[in-house]
Amino acid sequence: MTQYVMIQGTSSHVGKSILTAALCRIFFRDGRRVAPFKAQNMALNSFVTADGLEMGRAQVAQAEAANIAPRVEMNPVLLKPTGNQSSQVIINGRAVGVMSASEYHRGYSLTAFEAVKSALKKLSAQFDTVVIEGAGSPAEVNLKANDIVNMRVAKYLNAPVLLVADIDRGGALASLVGTLELLDDDERNLVRGLIINKFRGDVNLLMPAVDFLERKTSKPVLGIVPWIERLGIDDEDSVSLDDKISAPDADITIAVIRLGKLSNFTDFDSLAGEGDVKLFYATSAAELDAADVIIVPGSKNTSEDLLALRESGLAEKILQRASNGTPVVGICGGFQMLGTKIFDPLHAESDCAELDGLNLLPIETTFAAEKFTRQITLAAVDIDFMGSRIVSENLDGYEIHSGHSNISDAVIARGNVLGTYVHGIFDNDDFRRKFLNAVRRAKGLVPIASTRNVRADKQRNYDRLARVVSDSLNMKLLAEIMTPR
Repeated sequence: MTQYVMIQGTSSHVGKSILTAALCRIFFRDGRRVAPFKAQNMALNSFVTADGLEMGRAQVAQAEAANIAPRVEMNPVLLKPTGNQSSQVIINGRAVGVMSASEYHRGYSLTAFEAVKSALKKLSAQFDTVVIEGAGSPAEVNLKANDIVNMRVAKYLNAPVLLVADIDRGGALASLVGTLELLDDDERNLVRGLIINKFRGDVNLLMPAVDFLERKTSKPVLGIVPWIERLGIDDEDSVSLDDKISAPDADITIAVIRLGKLSNFTDFDSLAGEGDVKLFYATSAAELDAADVIIVPGSKNTSEDLLALRESGLAEKILQRASNGTPVVGICGGFQMLGTKIFDPLHAESDCAELDGLNLLPIETTFAAEKFTRQITLAAVDIDFMGSRIVSENLDGYEIHSGHSNISDAVIARGNVLGTYVHGIFDNDDFRRKFLNAVRRAKGLVPIASTRNVRADKQRNYDRLARVVSDSLNMKLLAEIMTPR
């Protein structure tokens, strides 16, 4: 019989995704066949599976922690905000349309729950353990009637729930007590334990609060998980982008434009992890003066973000720096912005049927109704970038874009400007180091050998996370909680 455990939180960004990944790794190391699950994600950070289906990036990290390939059943419903209080709705990896928040929550979400049940049935048939992540808070009473990601899932499976609070942001005790008070009796009964997350300091000083919580709620505190520095695991959303700034003492400074509809920000985590790189997210033109490299990232709405770049003065600054020889890189939507023209005859992204690009690369893009999603293996055969020739074989990545451009190459470069549709290209160790060494040579710095293996680093990070969390939780009690009654 499949065992379940569900991680819910008192609010967003309390650490649900990371704790779910931790439990996946712990159970994998115990010899279980374990899979992660999240019924509904709202995120612009997505991934494409081997069969070309789109899912939330957090469940990809959790699948990596469980040592299994990501599959769309782990996240059957994905909402990608498009602006104007609406989202693109993706069911079982395929877009079914754009809906307003009202249309989705009041009319469609319960229909989407059929996909949730189907996905759970498939996972339960193939795995002996499923670790489930909730979203936001189960106590959002205005959304509860049509919620398909928190207590509806727990009740459907009769899954025990662990309620998590982030003590670093303050108010953890009140959040835990208040959340439980707002739940219905049957929901409260499903909460079998509490977890205090991101604790800094002496645990002994917190024990009076733990005793109070257990008396007040009649729920055991399963553990106190410490703040973990430099976790090195993909985040679900961009809330923590300000925490991603690399060490300041570095040879190369990279500025990633913080677009309003920034997507797939994890494309740049591997760059930020390099010892000779300082990477930060820029919101103003003045910040680009300090950059050795400027990256225009992916966007859920390329047209709107391109217009915003012009209004903010960032576009003018990018062009100025590019004309002075500063390397400029475009990924996916950013790649489209670097071209000459963007055509939108169906008004898929804005009211503008035609927009001028930044004219840094010789490409034109036309938006279509169908989204292009696939994994890709490519070779950088002979890229002329910053006066260096980059040759790199067997590069892995994936594409997610609606626009189609008049190019055949996966990566193109013209002098100091480079563009690609491929997400994850910098996760390839050989290409990343050759790219950075091209920048180093242009700055008059000596190239250095690659010392990182991103995939191996991730595996070590999952093991480290599992050790910290298993040492922090009462694993014997957790096993009892997960045993079906």
